[in-house]
Amino acid sequence: MVAKALVYVLRSVTHPDRYYAGLTSNVAARLETHNSGGSVHTMHNRPWELVVSLEFSSADSAVAFERYLKSGSGRAFAKRHFI
Repeated sequence: MVAKALVYVLRSVTHPDRYYAGLTSNVAARLETHNSGGSVHTMHNRPWELVVSLEFSSADSAVAFERYLKSGSGRAFAKRHFI
């Protein structure tokens, strides 16, 4: 069985202008990790809420989209379409 490739976008509840994009195979478990302080990149803006998660047919496509969302134009895209 092939693991799911999911890209997700989170928004900080306490700092609504803060967003985080990530890649996982289990969004619920990853959100729990972010909210428990288990990620150095997101521990200071907890708690987080899920804005969107997208499933990709290949891991390569998911990695490419996550990288895009972390770029300047990708952040603008996410704000227009997801936020």
